[in-house]
Amino acid sequence: MWWTFAEPGEGGNSTAVARGRLDGDRLVDVRTVFSQKPKVASRLHCGSRIVFGRDGTLWVGLGDRYSRKDDAQDPANHLGKVVRIDREGRAPADNPKLAAAEVWSLGHRNIQGAAAHPATGALWTVEHGPQGGDEINAPRRGLNHGWPVVTRGRNYVTGTRIGEDGPKHGFEEPLKVWVPSIAPSGMAFLTSDRYPRWQGSLFVGALKAQTLVRLTLDGGKVVGEERLLEDLGERIRDVRQGPDGWLYLVTDGRGGKVLRLER
Repeated sequence: MWWTFAEPGEGGNSTAVARGRLDGDRLVDVRTVFSQKPKVASRLHCGSRIVFGRDGTLWVGLGDRYSRKDDAQDPANHLGKVVRIDREGRAPADNPKLAAAEVWSLGHRNIQGAAAHPATGALWTVEHGPQGGDEINAPRRGLNHGWPVVTRGRNYVTGTRIGEDGPKHGFEEPLKVWVPSIAPSGMAFLTSDRYPRWQGSLFVGALKAQTLVRLTLDGGKVVGEERLLEDLGERIRDVRQGPDGWLYLVTDGRGGKVLRLER
């Protein structure tokens, strides 16, 4: 088993990655293999999604911790980054040669969902913008996704611009932007034949918008959007395709539920 958690330490806390083994109903051989650096006195923007690549390495989406947004542009730390590590927590030899060897991509705000594209194996992520500017990205080796230099979002209180709207040379354009924000959460590609009309779609949960978003894809492009389950009035925290091919949703808040979507 693999999981992330908030690890306390000098200076505050940070997102860490651990692994262990189930022995009956006990978790044994538990070991922390990676810790985000630096630790920050914050309860916000932890990120923490894990995706396994086809080569067995792990991508981990890490937030900027809110108070340290400018550090998302500094390749010497793990704030606002996707890191790529092996199963021992080490940086693979083919990572980009950046100051922090684990860094795969930079310029992220707060990654809330991540999944590997079923056809290409490439990493896709979805992240919260501030006031507007939620993004879907396909982080690739060494690329900069802009935050906070390039963003469609605005400051919460004043509504003023944070960075440039983009596009801007040297920074990757997102595959999809939501303005106003939907507050995206988990995401999953649908590969099963349970829903023939939806096969190949990308699904994203939404907290603020209280909906399940279905995105139509054309290769590596997002070409359409449909919003589902708005009448539930539920914050959708995560969406996954189960081993049985059905889509499962998790809602949060008081009375949170696990739902199976049938069609």
